[in-house]
Amino acid sequence: MRSLRVTVKPNAKAVGIEKPSEDHWIVKVREPATEGKANRAVILAVARELDIPPSSVTIHRGEKGKEKQLRII
Repeated sequence: MRSLRVTVKPNAKAVGIEKPSEDHWIVKVREPATEGKANRAVILAVARELDIPPSSVTIHRGEKGKEKQLRII
């Protein structure tokens, strides 16, 4: 199991992932931070980047904030 700290930028014009360090990523998504839309987009983006199924990525902390702790199984 791996832990990853993520800073989320919802409503971004340019979508993508920046990796300031191995355990901290900045994920920019188009989806708004309402009704879990940005959270779902972050999980999909991280899973795609790591080439793993989205079910292997969960939000451990920060479900309602921009700073999140993800667990990758």
